[in-house]
Amino acid sequence: MDHSGTRTEADPTFRAAEVTDVPELVALVESAYRGDASRVGWTTEADILDGQRTDPEGVRAVVEAPGSTLLVVERDGRIVACCQLEHRGEHAYFGMFAVRPELQGAGLGKVIIAEAERRVRAQWGAREMHMTVISAREELIAWYERRGYRRTGKTSPFPYGDERFGLPKRPDLEFELLVKELAGA
Repeated sequence: MDHSGTRTEADPTFRAAEVTDVPELVALVESAYRGDASRVGWTTEADILDGQRTDPEGVRAVVEAPGSTLLVVERDGRIVACCQLEHRGEHAYFGMFAVRPELQGAGLGKVIIAEAERRVRAQWGAREMHMTVISAREELIAWYERRGYRRTGKTSPFPYGDERFGLPKRPDLEFELLVKELAGA
């Protein structure tokens, strides 16, 4: 929005993903995390993982799952980002967060995560947002910490041997649970 409160073309719009969005969403997630294209942005996992980040079946499952929304973010009619929101009782899960590499670092991620938090409070009465991040991703964890998420020290193993999640380049990968209490829930 501009300073008068009027919506501008550059402002993102949000909607639930549809099955027809799956191919474009897979390409978006892959571009944000894998391969040389991902190196344009700062969220790349190319130094720790090869292979795919997701696949059409995985994205379709999130789109179709009850109690789950794959939130699509558009700017000027073009998909520029997405994130998964899943209702899990008193908390919601935030995942599959991807922003086009060339748009990373310009503040769009902050807008998206704030909208995601607002939606899970309003739709599901969620009191907390949970997410898992590869613990080796210190810069990414620090970004979430600046947004109010805290490290819990609770970890879960990386699915070594399951190529659907990528091909690890190092033996010490694990996921750490990050949690944020949501005000007003």
